[in-house]
Amino acid sequence: MSLSSFQLSSARAWPAGASSLSDPDTVGDDPGLRQQLLRDTVTQILSAPVYDVSIETPLQPAARLTAALGNQVLLKREDLQPVFSFKIRGAYTKVSRLSAEARARGVVTASAGNHAQGLALAAQKLGIVAVIVMPVSTPAIKVHGVRSRGAQVLLHGDAFPEALAFALALAEERGLNFVPPYDDPAVIAGQGTVGVEVLRQHSGQLDAIFVPVGGGGLIAGIAAYVKYLRPDIRVIGVEPEDSNCLQQALAAGKRVVLPKVGTFADGVAVAQIGAHNFALCRHWVDEVITVSTDETCAALRDIFNDTRSITEPSGALAVAGLKKYVAREQCRDQVLVAINSGANINFDSLGYVIERAGLQGLSD
Repeated sequence: MSLSSFQLSSARAWPAGASSLSDPDTVGDDPGLRQQLLRDTVTQILSAPVYDVSIETPLQPAARLTAALGNQVLLKREDLQPVFSFKIRGAYTKVSRLSAEARARGVVTASAGNHAQGLALAAQKLGIVAVIVMPVSTPAIKVHGVRSRGAQVLLHGDAFPEALAFALALAEERGLNFVPPYDDPAVIAGQGTVGVEVLRQHSGQLDAIFVPVGGGGLIAGIAAYVKYLRPDIRVIGVEPEDSNCLQQALAAGKRVVLPKVGTFADGVAVAQIGAHNFALCRHWVDEVITVSTDETCAALRDIFNDTRSITEPSGALAVAGLKKYVAREQCRDQVLVAINSGANINFDSLGYVIERAGLQGLSD
């Protein structure tokens, strides 16, 4: 089905911002419910008002990676967003769909940093009070980014689960609206606009899209849109070896809680994939690849060599996974897209990245 015909046929299906399947656990393996969920998600993606605050980022050829790997590598530059991350898309989509009464109460969230900055900018744009709970391990550059946009920052817990519990308690105590960082249909819809842009920017051969995975908002949205219009394209998630909540959930056939998560790639340090996210990922994500810290650092260096920009560790995961996929499959002459999801890295951590990158990756 073409995009234009889908828009016409789905415009009357569900109101913008509403989910036809509010309980993701009801989807299960029912083919009809799966297709309804897919149509619902794509409908929401197409109506997401992301360009009020975000930009259409370039899909940039990576000449050095292309030459080294024997496949055309394209980098989706979400690190160029106003908050240096794709997260502004989902945060703004969710907040823009709140009622006037809900906006007046203010919003709260928990985030390792990028969703926090996205929500802070969204709230600032709409004149809404925002409270952001961040783990104490959050890089200082992300904390500053949130505060600079007028939001109140509360540091709590060593990792995301503790910050999340605290934020949910605040929402109930103060009457604030909780804005999920990933487990919400509107947030998934906003992130899914990345997939819209990729297919619009590259209409020819496209063999696989590599997507970093934390809670699953980005990959759920991209997978839904891409698989609806181009089911031939592989959608591949990439997670750190020590934070592979989606990979373990797919293996188990249900969501699992990791006993602990690594914090080097702090933007994806999530112990459990989101419920709405897993309802989509279990059917439309082809596989998940895990990468080591050294492989992530090497990918960060590779991105710098091609773009002269520095991503954060979670922003380099997709390239690390792409490289591992090519080595495993021994494929050539394919077209592969990697989502560079963010660039909020502490400058002080670059020494460690340089040291670890020297042990892996492409030669200069």
